[in-house]
Amino acid sequence: ERDQFIEEFWRRRNPTPGSPENAFKEEFYRRVAYANEHFSSGIPGWRTDRGHIYIMYGPPDDIESHPSGGTYVANPNELPYMGPDAANTMTTYPFERWTYHYIPGIGENVELEFVDPTLTGEYHLTMNPCEKDAMANVPGDMTGCQGGVAIGPIWNPNLVISPSQLSGNSSSGSGSGAMVTSNIMGAQYDEFNRLDLYAKIFQPPAVKFNDLKAMVTSTVTAQLLPFSVRTDYIKITDDTVLTPITIQVPNREMQFENKDGVMHAVLDIYGQLTTIGGRVANTFEQAVSVDVPPHDFQAYVNQKSVYQRAVYLRPGRYKLSVVIKDDHSGHMGSENLGIIVPQFSDDKLTTSSLILADLIQPLPTSQVGSGPFVIGGTKVRPNVNQVFTQSQNFGIYMQVYNLGIDPKTHTPSANIEYLISRDGKTILNQTESAATIKDASEQVTLEKTMPAKLLQPGKYTLQIKITDNVKNQTDTQTTNFQVEP
Repeated sequence: ERDQFIEEFWRRRNPTPGSPENAFKEEFYRRVAYANEHFSSGIPGWRTDRGHIYIMYGPPDDIESHPSGGTYVANPNELPYMGPDAANTMTTYPFERWTYHYIPGIGENVELEFVDPTLTGEYHLTMNPCEKDAMANVPGDMTGCQGGVAIGPIWNPNLVISPSQLSGNSSSGSGSGAMVTSNIMGAQYDEFNRLDLYAKIFQPPAVKFNDLKAMVTSTVTAQLLPFSVRTDYIKITDDTVLTPITIQVPNREMQFENKDGVMHAVLDIYGQLTTIGGRVANTFEQAVSVDVPPHDFQAYVNQKSVYQRAVYLRPGRYKLSVVIKDDHSGHMGSENLGIIVPQFSDDKLTTSSLILADLIQPLPTSQVGSGPFVIGGTKVRPNVNQVFTQSQNFGIYMQVYNLGIDPKTHTPSANIEYLISRDGKTILNQTESAATIKDASEQVTLEKTMPAKLLQPGKYTLQIKITDNVKNQTDTQTTNFQVEP
């Protein structure tokens, strides 16, 4: 789910959907790299306030930087009119003022001030223009926020002003402890405006199309055409894996129509495999026709139809999306699942997927390696849900890789144990030597079939254990299955 969320996050923000290049994603990571390089201060730059805002809104249109602090001539907007003798300087900590001409959802000429009062390089966003005043807490200092650069009673509640500086201004008193009321030029220095800006600046971007948001966030859980999907993995080379995708649809869910004396149904199947980064790795589509003689229809409708498409993939994580539509009824079904195509080891004992099948049969030479359900020279039709009826055959198919070769016999020396159990009790236990399997070498193929009626209805566990006597390695594959009357 985490991988699916990441993939979907970047896909939705790709300015050119379907393109392997995602300009938004590349710009995001460029900003993260810039923030880490320029704003780090004991913590990564992307975690600082400057880094956070840089990543969200990009580089500011203007930066006023005071990396060493010191004497600062205040912006006129910071100066209420305090008379001709009022001071207009302050001694400051290091600070920066960023200006954005426009930020969507916030407004025009947005000013953000970052202060480093600890002198450690860790600038934080401040609501208080007086926080950069290094002398604000020095008793009797009449510069900066204690003197003429008086922002207002919220920013500087202990403002000390001499009576001669109060000409033309209203005050709540005079002398020591007098507070100048909001006598400010520039709305951006109003206390409540700055509080509102501070709250908005870290909010996520506003949704542009609220009427479409409901459609995107709603999830259709009803499947009008339910089906099941299974993937298996067969090693071809070190970096290529044959991945059969098997789709199983209950016949009773399809709508059949009598066409020229034959019960006829049509399914349109579309599938797509995408990487975590949103790149399309493979697609497939096919219209599948199902024709049944009327006299066999009643029995057929209680069975299931199976479709398979095999694709070649590199090891890694993918998202598989499959959509099926019934042409006659218009009903549709969809499935989305994450799959992990394994990286098969070059030398360690390992196996393919363990496939339980209702059909395993050798193919003539002309059909080897082609068509659905074909693995090498064998036709293998997986039972997707691994539920067998007693009238079916129960088949086992698995490939074993990297077996050790006995230098004396030049054949693999390995034991293969098959164990079927039910409720913890062993029902069947059989062992064979890898050397006895046809074409035995470093790779062997296990193909076993037996009538499912030999097993009573119930739930079972199959375990196959391979013990390599040359390499002293073992590998075990386990799966569950069910037998029904």
